[in-house]
Amino acid sequence: MTPADLASTVLTAARAVFVTRGLDVSLLPETTTVERPRNPEHGDYASTMAMQLAKKAGVAPRELAAALAEELSSRPGIKSVEIAGPGFLNIRLDAAAAGVLARDVVLAGQEYGRTDRLAGQRINLEFVSANPTGPVHIGGVRWAAVGDALSRLLRAAGADVGTEYYFNDAGSQIDRFARSLYAAAKGEPAPEDGYGGAYIAEIATAVLAEAPDTLKLGEDEALEVFRVEGVKLMFAEIRQSLDEFGVHFDTYFNEKDLHDRGELQEALDRLREQGHIYESEGATWLRTTDFGDDKDRVLRKSDGDWTYFAADCAYYLDKRKRGFDRVVIMLGADHHGYIGRMKAMAACFGDDPDANLEILIGQLVNLVRDGEPLRMSKRAGTVITLEDFVDALGVDATRYALARYSSDSPIDIDIALWTRASRDNPVYYVQYVAARTASAARQAATVGLTRGEAADFRPELLTNEKENDLLKALGEYPAVVASAAELREPHRVARYLEEVAGAYHRFYDEPACRILPKGDEPIGEANKARLWLNDATRTVIANGLALLGVSAPERM
Repeated sequence: MTPADLASTVLTAARAVFVTRGLDVSLLPETTTVERPRNPEHGDYASTMAMQLAKKAGVAPRELAAALAEELSSRPGIKSVEIAGPGFLNIRLDAAAAGVLARDVVLAGQEYGRTDRLAGQRINLEFVSANPTGPVHIGGVRWAAVGDALSRLLRAAGADVGTEYYFNDAGSQIDRFARSLYAAAKGEPAPEDGYGGAYIAEIATAVLAEAPDTLKLGEDEALEVFRVEGVKLMFAEIRQSLDEFGVHFDTYFNEKDLHDRGELQEALDRLREQGHIYESEGATWLRTTDFGDDKDRVLRKSDGDWTYFAADCAYYLDKRKRGFDRVVIMLGADHHGYIGRMKAMAACFGDDPDANLEILIGQLVNLVRDGEPLRMSKRAGTVITLEDFVDALGVDATRYALARYSSDSPIDIDIALWTRASRDNPVYYVQYVAARTASAARQAATVGLTRGEAADFRPELLTNEKENDLLKALGEYPAVVASAAELREPHRVARYLEEVAGAYHRFYDEPACRILPKGDEPIGEANKARLWLNDATRTVIANGLALLGVSAPERM
């Protein structure tokens, strides 16, 4: 019995009590939850249903709790129900009801943990979106790991998700990039406001390989070649590095397309229709202060050039026109100021900024060696890149390390810790369980031990405290997935997996919970039941790691 199953049972019992007592059943919630008590002596699960409903129903909490306890005790799978404090219900499951979860998890396989909590939501999730003027840097690496994990979580919770990478391939930064490539091709130092690093020389060389006569052209023509070809090459390199990191986007969207298709003018016209546009000092403004922004924003400057914010407006409108009812944008730590203007912009379009737009801010990351942050990339020159991260830690450790912490907290990633083959390395600790469960299954096969048919599974034999603790941990997985998706917090999955890993190690190391028969002992039903539990653990670990984009190795 999963926590969700038990919560449904509690709600059904409450309805029965209300009907029997002639109470107003409309007071009952549509759903409820049960929690694992901190103290195992208080039972397997606890419910606050009686305290939540007592006042509304006009019944004393403990009186209602007593009625609920009596009703619940008659339900299949419930061993006992005790009343604590002002009306807590402490519930214990019988061994069979608890143990059957192992079979259910194995049979569900990759589907275990998936829910329909967010079904019906169409979400556009934009993340990384680094300018095509250099490799993905350390901040983008964090969003690559967290954003990809979040997209997997949202889908696991039933949402229809489109992932998107926005290339800012129009504007002054592209001009600086082109001038930097041009200078490198001529063997000159980068312009004062240009880009440095070995990658600039590499891209310049690649452009000349494609168009060897470029330096024979006039400066303006040569710069255009470097602009077009340089961005194309940088774009391809960024995509390749992300692909190798296991991050694949449904859509790569170019800012230049907004300009070429006239979508900035379309957005301006739409905002004018909404009554939020005015002209001042020769420029065109959006009155965002009507919706809480600290100042109005220029969309078109007096010289006729569009602003970056105008492109933001057009891009948001484009996403909404494509049918996404919620636009989620992940931005770096230096973008806090964007939240107010973007929310106001959504309101200017007539949207509900709380329902249609969500902005997540990620804090800074340091890659640390010997207690000192690494500052310089061998290739990029000024920043640590995705390749630097992966070279130092590997893909799995990088993804896990970056997804393990709340994205609104700055973090230091210690190279020594995250490359260590020991239990204090969180990703090693979890992946070791994936390998250990696979090894246990292989060893079982060598002695002829198999799970047997599902119909012959004996869940009531899983009575040991360590078995029960592991079952309870496995049962929490669907709720963890749902809450992590709703709260946009993939780190909840990582921390949960570490709890499951600890519970499995304690189960595996308990002499009374041997999976394999000892010595010449015959294979018993308890051995088969524990193999179901072993394989259920591997299923949960593998499913959870997959949500983080991390492998579940069979051997380590």
